[in-house]
Amino acid sequence: MDSGKVVHRRKPDIPLIRSRASDRNQHTEEVSVKSLELSKVIHLLEDPLTANLKERHLFVLKKLLKRCQIGFLLKELTGITKILNICAEKVTDHPEYGLILCEALLICRLPFLKEKASDELHYAQDVINFLSHMGCLMRVSDAEVRLHIVESVTSFYSCVAPKQLLDGLQPTSPGYRLQLLERSDLAKTLLLSMATLENQPAIRLQLLQTLQILSSSSDVNCALILNAQGAETICLHMNEPDPSGQVLFRSSEVLWNLLERGSKEVTAQLSSMECVISLKEAFFHQLMNGSQQSDLQLRNGLLVITTLIAENPNSLLIESSFAKQLVVLATFPELKSHDPLVRALKLTYNNQDLKMKKLLLHLLVVMSKDPAALQLYKEESVVLALLTLIKPPTASSERHSASRQWSSVQQEELQLQALATLSTIAPLLLDDYMFCQGNACQLMLLDWCIAQDAYFGQGHSSEATGGRGNQKPQMRHCIRMLRKMTSLGEESVSQDLCDQGTINQLLGILMQMEASPHEDDVVTLEMKSDIQLILSALCESDMHRKELFGSEGVEMVVHFLKKGSSSFYSGLGHNKLILSTVDCVWSCIVGCYTTEDYFLAKEGASLLLDLLSSCPRCVHCNILATLLELCDNPNTLSHILSWRDADGQTAPRFLLQLWRDVEEELKVSRNQHGGITDPQRPILSYHQQESPQLSFPANVPSAAVLELSENLRSKIYSIFCKLGFQDLPGLSRKHYVTLSIVRRYLDFKVGEVWDEISRELSSDGVRPISPDQEALSTICKIPEDTARRVAAEQNSILELQEKEDIGEEELMYTEIKSHWKQRELTAKSWDSYVSKTSNYEILKEVKAQREKYIESARSKPKSEEAAVHPAKHFIGQVLSVERTDAPGPAGVKVKLARAPIKAAGQVEVGARTTKDPEYFSTVSVKD
Repeated sequence: MDSGKVVHRRKPDIPLIRSRASDRNQHTEEVSVKSLELSKVIHLLEDPLTANLKERHLFVLKKLLKRCQIGFLLKELTGITKILNICAEKVTDHPEYGLILCEALLICRLPFLKEKASDELHYAQDVINFLSHMGCLMRVSDAEVRLHIVESVTSFYSCVAPKQLLDGLQPTSPGYRLQLLERSDLAKTLLLSMATLENQPAIRLQLLQTLQILSSSSDVNCALILNAQGAETICLHMNEPDPSGQVLFRSSEVLWNLLERGSKEVTAQLSSMECVISLKEAFFHQLMNGSQQSDLQLRNGLLVITTLIAENPNSLLIESSFAKQLVVLATFPELKSHDPLVRALKLTYNNQDLKMKKLLLHLLVVMSKDPAALQLYKEESVVLALLTLIKPPTASSERHSASRQWSSVQQEELQLQALATLSTIAPLLLDDYMFCQGNACQLMLLDWCIAQDAYFGQGHSSEATGGRGNQKPQMRHCIRMLRKMTSLGEESVSQDLCDQGTINQLLGILMQMEASPHEDDVVTLEMKSDIQLILSALCESDMHRKELFGSEGVEMVVHFLKKGSSSFYSGLGHNKLILSTVDCVWSCIVGCYTTEDYFLAKEGASLLLDLLSSCPRCVHCNILATLLELCDNPNTLSHILSWRDADGQTAPRFLLQLWRDVEEELKVSRNQHGGITDPQRPILSYHQQESPQLSFPANVPSAAVLELSENLRSKIYSIFCKLGFQDLPGLSRKHYVTLSIVRRYLDFKVGEVWDEISRELSSDGVRPISPDQEALSTICKIPEDTARRVAAEQNSILELQEKEDIGEEELMYTEIKSHWKQRELTAKSWDSYVSKTSNYEILKEVKAQREKYIESARSKPKSEEAAVHPAKHFIGQVLSVERTDAPGPAGVKVKLARAPIKAAGQVEVGARTTKDPEYFSTVSVKD
């Protein structure tokens, strides 16, 4: 059958494609006709009778695409998808279908069209399927089709203006297609298609650019790419031949996007041997051949990716020999090497080379977690290279102008970076550090830091916090380095430092920093506390070093103790400085009688108590422990007993109040007076009561034993054991109630441990033999009996206190009565005086009585008058009350003021005046 005849005979069945933009009334009917025509096109392409009619197919498809040139309708996407898939299958045998695919992909760049607002939601799954099948079109080997697919996807992220639309049609929202793209498999499919583009470099580059856009715009796209092993795939293809020179750059950009959104998963994919070797080839190619700024930046970017891979413990950097070459490169140019890599390498000492050097130093820190890498460090003398970098910079006149080298700013950054690197690596390579005389290099750098020279730091490095215009960053890292080395506890390191006079040197530096007029900042306070920690580590276990600490060290400690804790919560680091100062007392002073005596002579014990009374609760444990150790010196007790705080409170009184506060925090059962309420649990905390009883292994301390180190009660009890429990100054009855518990603390704690043993045996189902059971029961009853005796003692103390309170109350009432009596007499005297001045008859009567009394007084001797009229007094006022050791009211001595009681008209013997007495002379007070 002739193909032309077939076309002529089936012409009425060809879908009629017409544009009726002017006829608005028939628009709805036209859309239904279009849908019907789309189904006929699909039937034409799939029907076995018409499957081979290529010319008919191409004619109909061109008509269809011409009708859809303003964009695909959402409702037609399912049919369009099917048509595109059929065309893709026919491209292999008939390349003409490729042109249809290219035209369709050009239309895909336009926004999809909707008839109603609800179409976006209703046809969302159709859009997802369309985008997924669009990526599957990459199976078509035609280069033009692949290029149009990639460019169409890229156009999704640009604003493409829709063409002139028919009435009733609207473009979808700009982000609609991108949101549904994330739910499709397009990103994954595009990535998988990279394997088919080996012979099409231009399309591969365009595909990488598209993947870069997809990975930079969405975390979901990154996840889809990673699920398809995208990082590994891109890494393996980034060294393929590339005429444009852009493939490596685009690949690294995609890897960076993936790393920013899923670092661990990316590094896991890149840790394979093939990926590490691929990275190695790319890095060294850029290292040896790159000269432009972009090439150097790409080289450093690959080095950063390598550093991230090194953080993965399963990476194969060492097995691939990549790590060894990087270590050699890290020691260049400080150390000479016969490795052909560095012999052919020439640095330009620009900023990109500086960044590479700093990245290599950081890589040393990252790889140091692997023991195999430490062996490489030993072989390549990494410690020696780092010690060479940290040397103080030479003067400009001493520098060789003929050879290029790092500038002063670059040298400062490398010096700080090397110090930070050395602080991590040196403790792991202690033998190399000591062999290279690392301590001597550190002390020389420390001397240079405190020297008054013309060096001014630029402060450009990330490690140069607070150090612009000075050597403070170098000093900070140097002191931090010494602190790490001394914290190892290696005697060889400590002895080497002490042999070089480190103790006196650090003391001088610390006091020089303290004498500086500048205000304390975070960096300065950190250095001060680090120096004190270094001194503590050096002197803790050696008596001779404590003697070297000597009076100069005591003066330093006393100086910092006098600062107090007013700035504890300033946020600058004063809290650390206080703790390091207390630790310095414990490690450098306590245990050496000469320094202890000098410390006590400088009121050191009183300063510790002042700090204890003013600092927060979190520091009390350290201060009490230090004070307890200091109590081994017999001269300490008098200083503690003579101490008074700002309110006049004595040390025993303060310690007992601290005990009560601790028990209140622990919710120990106590009555309102602080007495024992439960004799079976006299000191048990609420936490111990609520926690279930468990069976502890033999090498694990129980809760009762562990509680000794977790609160302050054991330390307070130990201090009272040194001070004694009798004749303590400044204690009231309520403090004696608490003191009775403190005195028996050890007995109660022993009973608590035995009770735990008994309960643990019971929970484990173990029954001791009868004698042991009887002994255990007796032992467990002893603390309860002791608690009952202490409770009885506390009750007697409280009863005695109550009696004293009643006696004081009676004295108070007596004083009040005397005051009222005195006021009555004053009022009576005043009334008498007023009556005499206001009533003449009374005045005459008083005068007559006075004259009669004078006459009778003259006729009798004074001695007889004294016998007849003895003087009478009443209590006028209580002047003072003193207590003695006698119990009850007999122990109270009261000093009173007395006033004589005179009868009406009575005057003194021998009075010669007749003038009326004044008002305020009617009452006299005599002792």
